[in-house]
Amino acid sequence: MRLDKYLKVSRIIKRRTVANEACDAGRVMVNDKVAKAGTDVKVGDVIEIEFGNKTVKVRVTMIADSTKKEDAKDMFEYV
Repeated sequence: MRLDKYLKVSRIIKRRTVANEACDAGRVMVNDKVAKAGTDVKVGDVIEIEFGNKTVKVRVTMIADSTKKEDAKDMFEYV
């Protein structure tokens, strides 16, 4: 699954366009490498996102094309 879509579906970032812009700005890393929006995300990958002065690091535990709001938190775990 594309990185920008995963960030939206898992609700780490609320909108896909915002996720896309964060990737273009170089603020998203997958497995310690700067990632573009089209980067493939697999189970076990570690995603690191810089939100201003805060950094969020999560591990992908599940991939789904769509989820309910309650189930979105099961798609990743904080590292």
